[in-house]
Amino acid sequence: MDYVRLGRTEAMVGVAGLGCGGHSRLGMAGGASSAEASRIVAKALDLGVNFLDTARSYGTEEAVGLGIRGHDRSKLFISTKSWAGTDLSNRNPDPLPVADFVANLETSLRTLGTDYVDLWHLHGVAPFQLDHVYNELLPEMHRQRDLGKIRFIGITEAFREDLRHETLQQALPTGHFDVAMVGFNLINPCARNTVFPLAIEHDVGTLVMFAVRRALNSAENAAEAVAQLIELGEVDPASVDPADPLGFLAAHPAIKSQVEAAYRFCRYEPGAHVVLTGTGKEAHLEENLASILAPPLPAETSERLARIFGSATSISGE
Repeated sequence: MDYVRLGRTEAMVGVAGLGCGGHSRLGMAGGASSAEASRIVAKALDLGVNFLDTARSYGTEEAVGLGIRGHDRSKLFISTKSWAGTDLSNRNPDPLPVADFVANLETSLRTLGTDYVDLWHLHGVAPFQLDHVYNELLPEMHRQRDLGKIRFIGITEAFREDLRHETLQQALPTGHFDVAMVGFNLINPCARNTVFPLAIEHDVGTLVMFAVRRALNSAENAAEAVAQLIELGEVDPASVDPADPLGFLAAHPAIKSQVEAAYRFCRYEPGAHVVLTGTGKEAHLEENLASILAPPLPAETSERLARIFGSATSISGE
């Protein structure tokens, strides 16, 4: 594992972090128990991962707690999250009361089996929620930090809806947040110009989500996603083979697969610190970590991707 300074937290964390949400949720989305999912956590730790990202809403905090048993807690960096609003089936949820916000943290601590988390995120914050965050929730986060129940304060965007990163563009310059989670991938590299420069300027640690989601996990799905971008006018149809628009990646002798290229694309982006990867299978975890730890993409490949997708902002890759 390679390790990197996570912005002003000064923590040294692995460049590959275990994402415990996503479609897999450590295999629990497919029926795995918390005990079974905890084996993925333990395997990640054996492979040098020390950054673990979970959330109240993922249902994987118990698995993380089981997986870290017997490990030196001081050498781990555990991240969890609470929503800033209620009734998340509604696109405009009511503000979450502070008492409920604190209750979420207490539940997370009990479920994780730890007396503190290294990073407590405001989860999936929309731009309209920022006033509530600043006025009500952040003061409470500071109080919990003073009590020793959290070490650092983070914010994650709702990337599926906030494709152009409005929340993080507003939040990062305030200085309130030590770490931010940002959606970034080779078919939506918008954060390259909107988020990462701010993170560098304000020394904010960054976690990359959506590095590989449905649109990038197969040639067929990539073709479907690129066709959508062509229809939206964000990709020039003359720049790709519509039947296999990313075929040039795996065809390169220095690239093993489209998925490997997608992880390498994110890993070496200036301003990106931790690339999150999630799975319910140990072998798949090993493959993903190897991809993140592979060398940078060849310069000509990076340049070609920039020419094709440099203006793409309208899909998440989900």
